[in-house]
Amino acid sequence: MTVKEELIEEIEKLPEELAQEVFRFLRFIESEEEKRSLAKSAQKMSESSFEKYWDNELDAECDNG
Repeated sequence: MTVKEELIEEIEKLPEELAQEVFRFLRFIESEEEKRSLAKSAQKMSESSFEKYWDNELDAECDNG
């Protein structure tokens, strides 16, 4: 049995109020993952903008201690 099937089986046993709470928690997890994904995308997009500041002689000296 897959994890999804086990979850469905367990959710079907829950009273409606607890099923709603599980649903809200699932939505929370999804929204947190979406936030992380958006932050990673923004970081990736900004890398080229900051490259000239990060990739220079002074920065190289700082990188080496």
